[in-house]
Amino acid sequence: MDTEEFWNLMEQARGRAADSTDAEDIARQATALLAAREPQQILDAQQILWDMMAASYKAPLWAAAYLINGGCSDDGFEYFRGWLITQGRTTFEQVVDDADRLADLPAVRAAASVGMDLEGERTLSIAWDAYEKATGTQLPGDSFSINYPQLDPAWDVDFDDHGRIAARLPRIAALFTD
Repeated sequence: MDTEEFWNLMEQARGRAADSTDAEDIARQATALLAAREPQQILDAQQILWDMMAASYKAPLWAAAYLINGGCSDDGFEYFRGWLITQGRTTFEQVVDDADRLADLPAVRAAASVGMDLEGERTLSIAWDAYEKATGTQLPGDSFSINYPQLDPAWDVDFDDHGRIAARLPRIAALFTD
């Protein structure tokens, strides 16, 4: 499996989900689709997923997740990025490039109006679950690696400082005012 195939799988999962914005259902569908693949493809998918997690480990995105979810721990940021992966390749790539583009997403606007968190914890385990379903054994712990980059030191600010974050992410901040 390569990155293109992974994104195709996620798009198929979105199509099979009852609600194409429901990250948990998309992850369940992705797990089922992935479990039908050869074990090596499942292992490949695990590495691809964590490469995406590393690529999206960016301070502006973390600040946006903090605003959207009313706070964002380390785990919360992982779950937020899991949600972002379920939104599809185009959205993922655009938002990783410019976190303020999250303001364009209907799910983010809905989160702003009703105060819901955007999380996709189950996305992080699609390969683990698929591998176990396909083989009856657990995914080998050494089957992937993850190396997060350093966060941009220019973003070393208190995410509760709405004014400073609003200056950098004005569109997201406008949706999530105090």
